[in-house]
Amino acid sequence: MENMGMKHNFWSGKRVFITGHTGFKGAWLALWLHKLGAIVTGYALAPATEPNFFSAVGIGAHIESIIGDVRDGDRLCSALAASQSEFVFHLAAQPLVRESYKDPANTYDTNVMGTVRILEAVRQLSYVRSVIIVTSDKCYANPAGSQPHVESDPLGGRSAYASSKACAELVTEAYRQSFFCGKNTAIATVRAGNVIGGGDWAPDRLIPDMVKAFDRGQELELRYPDAVRPWQHVLDPLYGYLLLAEGLFRKGSKYSRGWNFGPLDEGRWRVVDIARYAAKAWGDGAHWTVASEKQPHEDECLCIDSSMAMEDLGWRPRLDMPAALSWTFEWYRHYSDQPARMRAYSLEQIERFEGLYCNCV
Repeated sequence: MENMGMKHNFWSGKRVFITGHTGFKGAWLALWLHKLGAIVTGYALAPATEPNFFSAVGIGAHIESIIGDVRDGDRLCSALAASQSEFVFHLAAQPLVRESYKDPANTYDTNVMGTVRILEAVRQLSYVRSVIIVTSDKCYANPAGSQPHVESDPLGGRSAYASSKACAELVTEAYRQSFFCGKNTAIATVRAGNVIGGGDWAPDRLIPDMVKAFDRGQELELRYPDAVRPWQHVLDPLYGYLLLAEGLFRKGSKYSRGWNFGPLDEGRWRVVDIARYAAKAWGDGAHWTVASEKQPHEDECLCIDSSMAMEDLGWRPRLDMPAALSWTFEWYRHYSDQPARMRAYSLEQIERFEGLYCNCV
């Protein structure tokens, strides 16, 4: 195992380009990189919800924030070139499974052609060194009763969302083999689990729906109570992305492949078990019920094996599910009580997380 560890001074002064920086994961990543001293440029559509994490922590005042569409190749290329970034994190996406059933064309256009556009933009700039393409644990073909997916498993997907992420993986591999072999630019894809954390208000996600219902004293409706997912706090996979980006910068093609950054086995909880645990932890009469109407298809069980990241990068998830839920609910309670200090509190959570890594200097 390589004991890489994230060194704070590595990111100081580094120029970083993030697509999707107004989204939940992207805004947490932008905040963390700014804290580490990086010069961050973000490119994304305006935040999709109100409220949202991007606005709650005011990250737009501390980075170069460009409101734009990843499907606009010319503007995207110009923005990346102007940023003079050596590092690219591509997170911009249509991120919701249920939305992909309503509008599959937009899902493919954003998730597949958006990936093509960022890779085309990178292809024009020889000084880009490290590229992280964020896809999903849902990119794998997932037959019933399958074991945790390793990175070499077949790609697939029944929903437009899942298959669009598999397509993004295939697009990235094609570009890597066709245009970047022997070049200075190293590219990897990353597949995380179902991330949770403070500041997510997206519709049709368990934790945001839970927080909205419990905070209003309403009944939470569970659509897929028996679904098993690899739940994890958002900071866990983001830490993996940062480690991998540094690895790509230092060792190039050695790390240019697909990577899983999911939870350990104990992070695989049924939706109904999370609801029971969360309702008890929340208190105040929080309660839930099971939806009676038929729902669009979602796989019953999904999990990924992250042994490669643990062995080759020295990465390991640090927050188990009770801790992840606790940190998440703490964030929302602070937001309810002191919305003006959420930047400071979010940075406090990042610092607490960094403290869980003894080699983080």
